[in-house]
Amino acid sequence: MAPIMFCDGQMFKHLLEAGLAWLEKHSAAINALNVFPVPDGDTGTNMLLTLQSAYKEVATSPEESICEVAQAAAYGALMGARGNSGVILSQILRGFAHGVEGCQAFDAARFASALRMASETAYKGVIQPVEGTILTVVRESADATEEIVGSTGDLLLVFEHVVREAAASVARTPMLLPVLRDAGVVDSGGQGLYVILEGMSRYLHGETVRYNGALEAEVSLLHAEAVGGEYDYDVQFIIHGDKLDLDEVREAITAMGESVLVVGDSKAIKVHVHTPEPGTPLNYGVRVGTLSRIIVENMQEQYQEFVLGQSRPAPAVEEISGIATVVVASGEGLARIFESLGVSAVIQGGQTMNPSTEDLLKAVEAASVDNVVLLPNNSNVILAAEQARALAQKNVVVVPTRTMPQGISAMLEFNYQADLETNARLMARAAGDVETIEVTTATRDVEIKGVAVKEGQIIGLLNDQLHTAGSSPTEVILSMLDQLEVGDFEIVTIYRGDGVTQDEAEALVTRIQDLDEDLEVELVEGNQPHYHYILSLE
Repeated sequence: MAPIMFCDGQMFKHLLEAGLAWLEKHSAAINALNVFPVPDGDTGTNMLLTLQSAYKEVATSPEESICEVAQAAAYGALMGARGNSGVILSQILRGFAHGVEGCQAFDAARFASALRMASETAYKGVIQPVEGTILTVVRESADATEEIVGSTGDLLLVFEHVVREAAASVARTPMLLPVLRDAGVVDSGGQGLYVILEGMSRYLHGETVRYNGALEAEVSLLHAEAVGGEYDYDVQFIIHGDKLDLDEVREAITAMGESVLVVGDSKAIKVHVHTPEPGTPLNYGVRVGTLSRIIVENMQEQYQEFVLGQSRPAPAVEEISGIATVVVASGEGLARIFESLGVSAVIQGGQTMNPSTEDLLKAVEAASVDNVVLLPNNSNVILAAEQARALAQKNVVVVPTRTMPQGISAMLEFNYQADLETNARLMARAAGDVETIEVTTATRDVEIKGVAVKEGQIIGLLNDQLHTAGSSPTEVILSMLDQLEVGDFEIVTIYRGDGVTQDEAEALVTRIQDLDEDLEVELVEGNQPHYHYILSLE
């Protein structure tokens, strides 16, 4: 094949599309690389939805400049980032965009420097970087790129070399991270990045990548308000232009309705507003620049979906305390529990359905007050929550709750008379006082830290770590409580999953109560997917 010496914006757009197609083809296999043998591995899905959001931002763009296309893709990835792997991927794209800033096209040398900046940005985006992960793979891919550009400027050869070295880097991840070695898997995020690079390389070499659009109907977890009154339309669009004034646009849109979200830069601004007259913001946008990705939804027609559990406001709480609380919850029962505790908004999500940065940001910006506490309630949502905090126009504190029981305990500690910082401190301390047991079914054979598991067995996780395997949920829970010395606790709250009958759950309550007559045991309908039971021990 003829050498390829430069890549402009249009070619990069095709590279993104090829990476997306190849990632979709392999996303299920990447999901299966979960360290723990649980049925909710979602790294492949999170990376796919994040890259899909990046590609959608540039799919119809005629822009020739790599600088412009890369920046737009990075913005799309940031807003659509889901889960830790998706957030890190968005940081990789963000760093790459910085690396090609001011360029019409990149050559091999610029590609090497941009990939190095992508690596550095990704590392900075993680508070405690861990080797043997996607971070290692992007760093070693940058190393490989710098090595080869000294001998060739042909991007075909550069991508061949980088893909080969990325594969080798992924293969080494178990040697760097013992938990991967024990589980017998490579790092799923690193594998996802390798697959993206491989898809790009296949495109450059004229090889086939297949994209069937199976996830084209992207999961929507956008914040919704109770419908009523005058704000009947949900309007969203992107304004494109030159030297756009973000503050001026935000001020103008804010005067047109409620639930306003206006983010972007001097070249592209994303707008979201609830308004009685959808034509007003659209007409304004046309006067300022050109519009794309226009969405107008009748909120009255969306009301039934809203009541079934997307996001529900509790303005009285905000009015009393001056602080809004936004939480993520998996399962209708858990959502109702949070609502009963007075949260301002519940975003349905958790394992297998991580909300995106944009989902969280919209819920935050929709609050009627300027101070917000955000509870991710899942270890894989924390990074996206931090990204939303950084983008928000409000004062936001993320209390890094990793489980639903931690989030509930944090909300119980909320003090309506305290300020934002005091509440965040109190809620974090309360979350740390809770032990969480999660019970599910193993998806494969594995042995981790001395715990041998067979596919189909019931397993118990203690605070996100594999702890016990057995033949039934009751057996696993009783074994874990025995090892934890149940007498050390006063209250056990059992959240019943959507596949467990009331009779089964009540029988478990009796067995636990028999362990210690002084123990207070409460049974709650959680309706959470995948997990038979979630237990909170206090």
